[in-house]
Amino acid sequence: MSKSIRLSEEAYERLAAHKREGETFSDVVLRLAGERSILEIAGVLSDDEADALREAVDERRERRAAELEDTVDRLREA
Repeated sequence: MSKSIRLSEEAYERLAAHKREGETFSDVVLRLAGERSILEIAGVLSDDEADALREAVDERRERRAAELEDTVDRLREA
């Protein structure tokens, strides 16, 4: 199902300037709107890749928490 919308000439020109080769205007609007369903990325990573990514995120969170604790300790000592 499609819908028709009206755009000013300026809005059309701006949208057209963002259009990539092979894209429809609907593709451009969806890309620029930036909102995607989580279902669109389901299955992109293998189980091993997903596990590695989870581990990397967990390690970064732990490092960040330690950095914040260090910062708090330094501020308390000051």
